[in-house]
Amino acid sequence: MSGVLIFLTVCLFFTGFSVNAEAFRTVVEGSIEVSPERPAGNSVSIGINSSVIITLGSEARFLRGIEIEITSPQNWLAHRGAVGISVHNNINTQTSHGVTDIDANRTAFDPLPARLQTIYQIPVRQSHGLRTTTTVTVLPAVTQLSAFPILFRMMPVIKGLSDELENMNFNLTVRPIISDEGAVRFVPRYPPQLRNRPFTVLIDDNVIPNTQDQIVLREGEHHLVILSDDYRNESRRFVVERAKVNDLVIELQDPTPILILEAPQNAVIFLDNAIFQRSRESVTVEPGLHEIKFQIGDYTITRNLNVQRGKTYRIALTVDLTVQEEN
Repeated sequence: MSGVLIFLTVCLFFTGFSVNAEAFRTVVEGSIEVSPERPAGNSVSIGINSSVIITLGSEARFLRGIEIEITSPQNWLAHRGAVGISVHNNINTQTSHGVTDIDANRTAFDPLPARLQTIYQIPVRQSHGLRTTTTVTVLPAVTQLSAFPILFRMMPVIKGLSDELENMNFNLTVRPIISDEGAVRFVPRYPPQLRNRPFTVLIDDNVIPNTQDQIVLREGEHHLVILSDDYRNESRRFVVERAKVNDLVIELQDPTPILILEAPQNAVIFLDNAIFQRSRESVTVEPGLHEIKFQIGDYTITRNLNVQRGKTYRIALTVDLTVQEEN
């Protein structure tokens, strides 16, 4: 068959593509599981009129798509237009390893170009951001995660294949296209005397309505705020790792105010006119006005402090010596 006839045959095959169910026989070379935990992917050898089943592993929600890299043998260049690839979902449950009759829906078809390396990408979410380039072909149909497993097939699109083409093997590598997202799992830790009281979580100024669900976020640094009438308010930063789920431990604390009083060893400390013996240790107090007095010999200094709920105050008496040199 001439090159022109081959080209016309391929075009007719392509334009006749539909998403309806079809039945065909193929050699299933095996199954490949795609997971963000294995970014390098897995490989299998595949021949003409052969297929591979693609399944999803753990944390598939972090996928933007699936990349299929076909490495062709050198003699493939002499058979341009003889082979096409197709993608199928809704595979019948009788699918197994070896020669198999398949009932499935075809979602994509493309003539295999005359290149030694061909890359296809299958998007698995609507906002995938994948783009066709000179080296990568993005298949137009989005394959939802619920449609897996899928079947990737190579097949002849002309009649009268040569022995060389029928015995040709291609290397197929299937790898995940990972999104720039991760997730956090909230792990609240309550003070013994205050368990299961309500609190509000904000991440990047957005209220999280259900802290029992994992929250998917962009990788990188984020801002966490805890607001509560029963616990101390908290504000801190945390980091989300790409395609990973990390525990975000929330240490909920008693909102009773804390005072930390520090003074030299020869100082006497008074808290509300009572001697305070535990220098450099913390003590809880009720919110409101408190008097702190430090006494060293005949020297006394007194301060009144309006203590607020959920705050920690460090009050320190320091004795310093200043040396100044003058000309």
